[in-house]
Amino acid sequence: MPLKKKKVGSYPNAMIIVSLTAALFLIGFCGLLVMQSKKLISIIKQNIEVRVMLDKGLDSTQVADIQKKLIANPFVLNIEGKPQVIFYSKDEAAREFIADTKEDFSAFLGENPLHDSYRVRLQEDYFEDTKLQKIKADVEKLEGVFEVVYQENLADQINKNLTKIYIILATFAVIMLIIIVLLMNNTIRLALYSQRFLIRSMQLVGATNNFIQMPFLKNGAVQGLISGLIAAGLIVGLQQVALRQIEGLHTLQEYEKLGFLLLGVIILGALIGILSTFQALARYLRMTLDDLY
Repeated sequence: MPLKKKKVGSYPNAMIIVSLTAALFLIGFCGLLVMQSKKLISIIKQNIEVRVMLDKGLDSTQVADIQKKLIANPFVLNIEGKPQVIFYSKDEAAREFIADTKEDFSAFLGENPLHDSYRVRLQEDYFEDTKLQKIKADVEKLEGVFEVVYQENLADQINKNLTKIYIILATFAVIMLIIIVLLMNNTIRLALYSQRFLIRSMQLVGATNNFIQMPFLKNGAVQGLISGLIAAGLIVGLQQVALRQIEGLHTLQEYEKLGFLLLGVIILGALIGILSTFQALARYLRMTLDDLY
């Protein structure tokens, strides 16, 4: 029975693909976490309100005039062309206060001491303590405005925590990338070990380095692409499971950015496959016959 001929580059593809897929999946998962963390913080920022308390005794014309002046400011968030400036009467504010505290202050005060107000949601770019302080100072200069209230230091706390999250995830991703390169170099080098005499034979019959490298590099690119596609599929599968299990998670999804992330994982897989194969091949192409043994 004739022996099956070995093809150029016929080394343990499955082992390489599994190793690379696992590493690419972890990198892609980190990217997904960063994307959704950023979206979550963006939603939190857009839902934090600045309360503009109005002077007592204003008529409807004065109240409407303040609203027009507020809407004209660039810091006001617009959703589908609608400025997020909402009027709350002092009666609404009283009902909200009683619902939150379970205490009816009107029973012993005999009147409602609260003010009519506008609740303003801000553009994300203005969510910094220095900018919030400027907004507070500018709005309080408007005629008919009693006071501007917001949660001080909240912006800096959120921004600092967000920076820490990004640093941790970015560090993890970089570490994983280094591990991938080292792992793939060693794995492909071991895989090419069985091909070292074939490489030497091709050199002896006059084959150029480019001719010898080409089939191996193509194989490395295919391995990387397959690994990237599998990793991308696993990321999408994990995301779909999470969407079914976690209520409200769909609000964090940005499918255009997810598409770029998955494309990046696939391209990264191909690049790592090619570069790792190229580096491992260079070692065997430079070896003398004694070293091969």
